[in-house]
Amino acid sequence: MRAAISTKELRASLPKVLRRVQGGERITVLYRSRPAFQIVPVDDSAAPGTPLEADPVYRARPVGRSRDGRQAADHDGVLYRS
Repeated sequence: MRAAISTKELRASLPKVLRRVQGGERITVLYRSRPAFQIVPVDDSAAPGTPLEADPVYRARPVGRSRDGRQAADHDGVLYRS
């Protein structure tokens, strides 16, 4: 079974999450209650990776349009300070 945590929980408990992943656990991180990405052990050779084309997050449709007139790149800059 894979665990799921929110981005808020990830920020608050990164060392704990790191130990869990190092112990072999795969963790799905949720952003706004939707799967955003997975944290997996580097040496996780037992479980085959999902091809990108089959990943439901990759294939997800847009959830809406920006109400402030900004583009996705503008939002990424605010979120990720890029």
